[in-house]
Amino acid sequence: MAEVGKGVNAGKLASNVQKRLTRAQEKVMQKLGKADETKDTAFEEGVVNFNKQLADGTKLQKDLKAYLVAVKTMHECSKRLHDCLAEMYDPEWFGKEEVDSIAEEMIEKEMDNNLEDTDLLWQDFHQNLTDNALISMDAYLAQFPDIKTRIAKRDRKLVDFDSARHHFASIQKGKKKDEAKIAKAEEELGRAQKVFEEINYDLQEELPTLWNSRVGVYVNTFQNVAGLEEKFHREMGKLNQNLSDVMTKLDEQRLAKKGVKTASIGKSSEEAANHSPPDSGSDAPKSPQKNEAPTVTNGSSEAELPPSVLYKVKAMHDYGATDSDELDLKAGDIVLVLPFANPDEQDDGWLVGVKESHWLENKNLLVKGVFPENFTQKL
Repeated sequence: MAEVGKGVNAGKLASNVQKRLTRAQEKVMQKLGKADETKDTAFEEGVVNFNKQLADGTKLQKDLKAYLVAVKTMHECSKRLHDCLAEMYDPEWFGKEEVDSIAEEMIEKEMDNNLEDTDLLWQDFHQNLTDNALISMDAYLAQFPDIKTRIAKRDRKLVDFDSARHHFASIQKGKKKDEAKIAKAEEELGRAQKVFEEINYDLQEELPTLWNSRVGVYVNTFQNVAGLEEKFHREMGKLNQNLSDVMTKLDEQRLAKKGVKTASIGKSSEEAANHSPPDSGSDAPKSPQKNEAPTVTNGSSEAELPPSVLYKVKAMHDYGATDSDELDLKAGDIVLVLPFANPDEQDDGWLVGVKESHWLENKNLLVKGVFPENFTQKL
């Protein structure tokens, strides 16, 4: 029996020691406000969502700002590119190839308008992105710092509330009842509870509402960005198409004139190689003899021609006019060559004149046009 009693006493001693340690630890935790903490799983989930929402919104705001910087950079690069084009675009290209200064001016104005409209489109695009996307995102994120501060304050007031609750409970359980201390502890508990519950109630209402609001914010942001991009690229596409058409026309004119001149040179060379000098019985015009009035094709005399006529040429090949200011020729046509009203408008290898048949019939020089010199032979 002595052995049994000895073992029982040892067990009780160990149990009592453990209880004291547990109670001592509990008292420490109660003083720190950590024992029997108030838990709110729904609120904790709300805080997790809040932190995620803040991180996502901050990233979106950062990327929007980077996008706007890229738009501005692209605008500047595009402007420099078009300025470079405007500097390189030589008005003489169309003056030489078309001999049409009016058309040349229209093309230059069209390009100037394109450049101006392009600049306005970029500015409008950047401004609308700022107003409809970035500013809205800034306003959306502006509410987060205050809520984050109140969440931290709620955590501190929760600790105060738990501490006051534990303190009040410990005084009530004391062996010696001190009504004054109990009343004071109860009053402190009431104040701590009221402060905590006011903050907690507001956050319980705001966090779910804020979490749900993210959907509308994201929808509006990306709808605005997508809509503005679609409009910008549609309008920019029209201007780029106009500019592309100008460049295409310039290239077509260059190639067309190059082809006509190359073909005419080839034909003239071939004609010269196959042409034999006319004999005495040929119908080719002869040089006028001394003291003899010069004879001309169609029986007209030089005296009948206007003084502005420089000389005559005969078309050796057909030439189909490629523009309204050009003269359509058939092989054998006689053309009265006139001086250019503005010498600067004359291109090398091109003449201006009136068909002799028109002059003989109408006695005016109104129906004139330009034609390639190497399609003709001077008389």
